[in-house]
Amino acid sequence: MKKLKWFSAMIALTVVLGGCASNANQQPAASGSGEETKPAPTLTVAYSEGGTTMDPAEANDLTSDTLVLATYDQLVTYGVKTVDGADVANTEDIQPMLAESWEVSDDNTTYTFKIKSGLKFQSGNPVNADAVVYSFDRVSKSSSGSFLYGMADIKSVTAKDDSTVEIVLNKANHMFTQIIAMYTFSIVDQKLVEEKGDDYLKTNAAGSGPFTLEKWDPASEAVFQANNDYWQGAPKLSKVTLKFTKEASNRVLLLNKSDVDMAIEIPPKDVAALQENSNLTIKSNASNRILFFAMNNNVKPFDNEKVRQAINYAIPYDQLINDVMYGQAKEMKSAVASNTPGFTDAGYVYEYNLDKAKELLKEAGYAEGFSFDFTLGSGFDDWEYDAVLIQAELAKIGVKMNINKVARAQFLEQQKDGNLVSYISKWTSFVNDPGYHLGFLLYGEGSSNYIHYNNAEVNKLWEEAGAEPDQVKRNELYMKAQEIITTEAPWAYLYEYNRVVGMNNKVSGYVYYPDEVLRFYPLSKEQ
Repeated sequence: MKKLKWFSAMIALTVVLGGCASNANQQPAASGSGEETKPAPTLTVAYSEGGTTMDPAEANDLTSDTLVLATYDQLVTYGVKTVDGADVANTEDIQPMLAESWEVSDDNTTYTFKIKSGLKFQSGNPVNADAVVYSFDRVSKSSSGSFLYGMADIKSVTAKDDSTVEIVLNKANHMFTQIIAMYTFSIVDQKLVEEKGDDYLKTNAAGSGPFTLEKWDPASEAVFQANNDYWQGAPKLSKVTLKFTKEASNRVLLLNKSDVDMAIEIPPKDVAALQENSNLTIKSNASNRILFFAMNNNVKPFDNEKVRQAINYAIPYDQLINDVMYGQAKEMKSAVASNTPGFTDAGYVYEYNLDKAKELLKEAGYAEGFSFDFTLGSGFDDWEYDAVLIQAELAKIGVKMNINKVARAQFLEQQKDGNLVSYISKWTSFVNDPGYHLGFLLYGEGSSNYIHYNNAEVNKLWEEAGAEPDQVKRNELYMKAQEIITTEAPWAYLYEYNRVVGMNNKVSGYVYYPDEVLRFYPLSKEQ
């Protein structure tokens, strides 16, 4: 067995030193004053939606994911690095969490995790190997998280003793530890859930995380209290309140007036004005959230590569980024976001050039143009503006784009059916890896490959890369796949979003994660 991580000595030292230090979240009373220690500050955050579940295995929206990460821990977690002065998660750097160490077999198919001793769930029940097995089993059977279980390629999860878990994979998978660091694989209090019933997890927490759930009303707010017995030390915040504020303009107003400490999903048009408020800090991080113009590769005329390439030359890229996104985005030049390891823009030759678009249409046999249906899902202003701008440019080359606007829920249902002719859609890869991204969207059998792109060479490259342990060689394979995809143009690349979060200057500790979920534990706030 080759050992990847072993931090026992360091952790033991940290525990000893931590036991000698005063709580960083408390201010000691003046000597002889008789004053009680000052409670840690509270934090209020304006969120857009109220979430749908507290169940880690079923959570799949931004708010539900946030609720889970506030109250649960995972076996492992991501490291943090500094990029251009900002703290961002390093998803390639897997660090211990509930597991203090792990070993990996020589063939990279068997992982043996050692659970930290003495850990307890918020209920007081012990965190043990049986709870890990139980939690992973729930994911394997869930309607939402099971696809991640499959992507991790897990064959079996076994408790070898009370503090040891063995996870066997069907084959080597370089993304395995990155996947199990996700909120989906949170470790659940088995004893509590078996007492309360499985439905208990829909509206209640059963974790070991830094905060306990006091209240959750999807129509109004969620309130968390600090878990002062948290094994990593009490949070620096005594309470966190999420105010569910659907209208973006209201979130901006609340932040501007300091009625909330933080706000997410800030419209690009409001960023400049908020930056003028000296009481605020606006974090605008390059994300791996992409927006693309999808064309069904099984439907005429988009079954023709030259037609798809022509569409790429008709996109008014500068207008989209400057006039729609107010500079809070960058041009997308690969199916994979540019901050993803293994990114390449090889094969990207597209620019706004209507003459080139007309030339390609003529070569494809559509010199007189054509008409097609475009489905626009509601809920995102930039999508609507983008669609109108693209429609106008396509009209100039004789292509009529019939926009059919539908409700968000209806759009998602129609998209999954795989019969839409064309549409705009966004995607965020929670695991910052080309294999995760391409595996869902552009691998022939990908579960989110709704445009039916299927290239045998791309499929082979993806499969070979997934089993390649050497990262340099693996990325070379992914780069070849990206170049082929970009050349064949199953999508027209639109842009990569910035992740914009506004906060009062008193708030610190914010870390950007590729899944765009706020972690509250690192946050602190001046009194």
